[in-house]
Amino acid sequence: MSKSSKASSTYLRFLNLVQAVRALPSFPSMDPVEEKLLNLFAVAWHSGKPLTVVEAMGMAQDVSPATVHRRISTLREKGLITFDIDIKDNRVKYIVGTAATQAYFTDLGKCLDQAQSK
Repeated sequence: MSKSSKASSTYLRFLNLVQAVRALPSFPSMDPVEEKLLNLFAVAWHSGKPLTVVEAMGMAQDVSPATVHRRISTLREKGLITFDIDIKDNRVKYIVGTAATQAYFTDLGKCLDQAQSK
């Protein structure tokens, strides 16, 4: 099997696994914009940089700031993010992942590991 064919098969296995996991009742239901934002937030969190709501509103170039703001609210309602208030300026809110967010990315990581192991 060629290298590109193997990579393609791995990716398709990953997509199938993710689709199966998303069908589980314990997996959070998200629309594509929410999922995109959560992924963008995760990249920022992984870099160790605090992420403000204002910064988040400008992260997705193809999504309006108003839509981002609404989706931030729905992600919070779903328990996937929470806010930390800046101790020096209580107008500044930092977006923080929750245990549910960690579980979400852990589940996706397991799908990736499983897809690569075959």
